[in-house]
Amino acid sequence: MPECQRDTNMRRCNCTYEPCSKKGMCCECLWYHWAMGQLPACLFPDDVEKTYDRSVENFIRTYQQRGRWW
Repeated sequence: MPECQRDTNMRRCNCTYEPCSKKGMCCECLWYHWAMGQLPACLFPDDVEKTYDRSVENFIRTYQQRGRWW
């Protein structure tokens, strides 16, 4: 697996949770959230991400209401 490109990842990371130690390290972020039954911030539109509701249910609901946002 290639080295983590944290600087590149940080330019795309929309996570607003400031004490997060996983910012820019997508593989760690994904595994962390998946273990908690959640999805990472980058899969949510900015306004939805700010609610910190990263549940799969919220992702599905948002996608159904808005369609694609990226």
